[in-house]
Amino acid sequence: MHIRLIIFAFGLFLFSTLSHAQQKGVFFLLDLQGPVGPAASDYIHRGVDKAWDQRAKFVILRIDTPGGLDTSMREIIKDLLQAPLPVVSFVAPSGARAASAGTYIMYAGHVAAMAPGTNLGAATPVQIGGGIPMPKGPGKNDDDGTETEASGEQRVPAMAEKAVNDAVAYIRSLAQMRGRNADWAEKAVREAASLSAEEALKAGVIDLIADDIDDLLAKLDGREVVVLGQPHRLQTSGLKLQAMEPDWRTRLLGIITNPNIAYVLMLIGIYGLILEFYSPGVLVPGVVGAICLLLALYSFQLLPINYAGFALILLGLALMVAEAFAPSFGVLGIGGVTAFVAGSIMLLETDVPGYGISWLLIGSIAVVGAGFFIIVLTMLVRSRRRPVVSGPEEMIGSSGQVIDWDGHAGTVRVHGEVWSARASRALAAGRRVRVEKIDGLTLIVQPQSNRS
Repeated sequence: MHIRLIIFAFGLFLFSTLSHAQQKGVFFLLDLQGPVGPAASDYIHRGVDKAWDQRAKFVILRIDTPGGLDTSMREIIKDLLQAPLPVVSFVAPSGARAASAGTYIMYAGHVAAMAPGTNLGAATPVQIGGGIPMPKGPGKNDDDGTETEASGEQRVPAMAEKAVNDAVAYIRSLAQMRGRNADWAEKAVREAASLSAEEALKAGVIDLIADDIDDLLAKLDGREVVVLGQPHRLQTSGLKLQAMEPDWRTRLLGIITNPNIAYVLMLIGIYGLILEFYSPGVLVPGVVGAICLLLALYSFQLLPINYAGFALILLGLALMVAEAFAPSFGVLGIGGVTAFVAGSIMLLETDVPGYGISWLLIGSIAVVGAGFFIIVLTMLVRSRRRPVVSGPEEMIGSSGQVIDWDGHAGTVRVHGEVWSARASRALAAGRRVRVEKIDGLTLIVQPQSNRS
């Protein structure tokens, strides 16, 4: 009887504890800081999934970004639009911004909020090779009233105009889906317009302004949103915050997708394999090179690289290596450095913040490469000016001594070595001779005068 009472009491205690925990609930806090890239999209995707698995009430996505890659931005927005729980986009803390790609992500949230002293906008798409020019008006009318074609500087390239129109349609669809100001969204794309938090609230771009997370929770309580077509009322009182920090996978992905790191990994990989092929069996350069090259290739398939630039880098490295093994007095080396620098500049030439290769890094590696082949060239020139100190050619002109002789042939000692020798006349043992030339393994000698 006592055992049953104890079990019943324990079960009642456990049930009340679980019920209390379930009633209290949690909400997830994800941080989007820095450029929007593959690491950020992977982090947010897994963060939303984890929040749903742990039955979180909603997710707050805290944003502070200058923008980033279009592909990564669209992956994040897909996750937000398909999220089975509410996602609150929150530009914070004060001084943060949601520029370029961050503006699109702001519009995708079920609730859009900003902290005082923050801003958003400047959502004009950027392509590799520079910013996309804005559409111009039609050409001016001639005196006869006919409209002329716009000048070359005024006309917008077809691809650029398509990119702008696509971006406008995309952000307008997000604004209409969330019931926000679609006209200003288009202005942010076409004119790179920006707004402060207060101006954004007045313009209907965001839903509310909050000083911090606590203030945001208070203002979200009771707000109704639509999640996957179903109404959902936010209940924020008594919820526990659960922040999801980037794990080792996200950090590693963030490191290797840094263009500068990927660039260095590629160089280490190529040079490592070259050393392994030149000295088979060393293993360490080959193993390290293969790993670094695979990591670099993985990074490049996530980044918007220019394959012409990549090919030029490979050509430049091949020419510089060829200069070391097949000296051409600078022709291969200079061509290699030129191709390498041109390819490095073209590889990730983009205006997207945080996704360009440092000029200092390019210059440093180019200087090291140029210095390497200059050293090789200098050593080559010096070696050609030095007298021969080894091989058959070094024997020519050397002095020796006859050991024994019979007729026109015999043996002589030269540099401590015994050689077969021939001469045009008979020579006496002990006579000093000078090597005139070499015929196979036989020395052609002539008697040396006693004076010399």
